Amino acid sequence: MERASPAAGKLNAGGRGAGDGHGHGPAGGSQQPRAAAAAGGAEPGELIGRALDFKSEGAQCYKDKKFREAIGKYHRALLELKALLLSREPGGQRPANAAAGGLSEEQRQAVEAIEVDCYNSLAACLLQAELVNYERVKEYCLKVLQKEGENFKALYRSGVAFYHLGDYNKALYYLKEARSRQPTDTNVIRYIQLTEMKLSRCSQREKEAL
Repeated sequence: MERASPAAGKLNAGGRGAGDGHGHGPAGGSQQPRAAAAAGGAEPGELIGRALDFKSEGAQCYKDKKFREAIGKYHRALLELKALLLSREPGGQRPANAAAGGLSEEQRQAVEAIEVDCYNSLAACLLQAELVNYERVKEYCLKVLQKEGENFKALYRSGVAFYHLGDYNKALYYLKEARSRQPTDTNVIRYIQLTEMKLSRCSQREKEAL
């Protein structure tokens, strides 16, 4: 793992105005069964409302540079959504998507919007860490891109993550996708230049080895 670059950390957090968050996957362990049990008697709107509250608290923590606290809030928001989807499935198994969980279209859209914001925010908080877990950043960004394939911040951060993980071809792909959405973004341009330099050096070393 490498220290986050200033360029990666400076990009504003979140999606839809939410503050960004950090990342070790939605909370599990003993919290999850308790949340699922509590969800059994709660209406979907109530659980979605709680998720929104946790997300907003995470955004405020991010603004206050309390990144560890922000991470916890975003995890709690995602846990509320997980509990919601589990509660809508008779067998206790999470449905493939929100629509399969018997939610209305409006509720489904709200769930997906919160998930996108939280995963984007978790990735942003991770990039503020002293030692960045780029594997986790990549994981969260790809979750966002599964739902919103053109999400600029997720594309950019995916490129940053792949760059630091040493996968320069994938890094260049995601960074160019990001540039196609915001051609003048200086962070994207800088990382494309760094990635192309790395690829050029790798190509040169391969030629010398022949």
